[in-house]
Amino acid sequence: MPGALDHLLVLDLTSHLSGPYCAMLLADHGAEVLKIEPPTGDSARNMPPFINGESAPFMTWNRNKRSVVLDLKQAADKDALWGLIDRADILIENYRPGVLARLGFGWDVLHARKPRLILASISGFGQTGPYANRGGFDLITQAMSGLMSTNGPADGPPHRLPIAISDVAAGMFLAFGVMAAVESRHRTGIGQYVETSLLEAATSLAVYESAHYFATGTRPERIGQAHRGSSPYQCFETADGYIAFGASQQHFFRSLCDIVGRPDLFTDPRFSSNAERVKHNTVLVEMLAGEMRGKSSAHWLGELEKAGIPAGPVLNYDEVLTDPHILARDMVVRTDHPVTGPFHTLGVTVKLSDTPGSVRLPAPRLGEHTAEVLGQRKAAAE
Repeated sequence: MPGALDHLLVLDLTSHLSGPYCAMLLADHGAEVLKIEPPTGDSARNMPPFINGESAPFMTWNRNKRSVVLDLKQAADKDALWGLIDRADILIENYRPGVLARLGFGWDVLHARKPRLILASISGFGQTGPYANRGGFDLITQAMSGLMSTNGPADGPPHRLPIAISDVAAGMFLAFGVMAAVESRHRTGIGQYVETSLLEAATSLAVYESAHYFATGTRPERIGQAHRGSSPYQCFETADGYIAFGASQQHFFRSLCDIVGRPDLFTDPRFSSNAERVKHNTVLVEMLAGEMRGKSSAHWLGELEKAGIPAGPVLNYDEVLTDPHILARDMVVRTDHPVTGPFHTLGVTVKLSDTPGSVRLPAPRLGEHTAEVLGQRKAAAE
């Protein structure tokens, strides 16, 4: 079944994670994505771990693409790229601001030659502003967006989120922007320039923290596992592991008090409302924690589920990626790579009823499709 975007041709000039992730999302839903790489390849091809010499991270976020090697310092390869641009709907890049223009492919030139083309850019700090020319990695933008300042124990140092949240969020936001531009083009016939940055993507995630600052004028401090607006809402140690649950609503909290054998907590004025519980979260958590450590995770999860309180175990990734619900939702899929053989990767997150996305192709080897794609372009020109 064709994907929703199978009418779109995307040129992916990006490297590492943020841009390739954006292009992968489009490819998963049917877009034809040509990954344009320099002769040395995308730097992510050098990221461990490796399977038979192939980077597993690279294969994870470059599926459903074909690889074309072009040296954009060479006139002939620039001409080849122009030929592909003439056919393309979208060009995605994540060079530092100004680099694409210096290569001869700036927005003004592209738009003049092909008004329908959509140019999409990700950079560390955006195309404008005082930091525009700085290089930006996920680590740096986690630090500068405030994410690190609020992550970690209340009395410890700031922590980096172990996932590349700035990169992945920027890729998702750019994919949204691209599709907004495609929809606009349906009405106007004209493409536009879409851009975002790792810093803006990370900053935009601060929905609670920004609300706190704008409402109070005070700095949101690190509060460990606690939630700024809900209580109880965190994970707890049990007799044999850890579980997480959220019981901030009054009916959930009443049920929780009965489950742990502490109905007195519900009538305690310190815990009389969610706002009061947030204010006194530390003492409430201490009381609940003493009860939770007395029985197994399975016991508590069973009782919480019967009461309708959202809860779940704290799983490690080996447990997540073999979990029956994750598998039932097709969030683990298999591809067959010509070098590594069978390779498992994450599935398509968004499910469409009539035009579902799919993982159709393994990540390409460097330059695997250069001759095929450029031969097709030559034949089309003739």
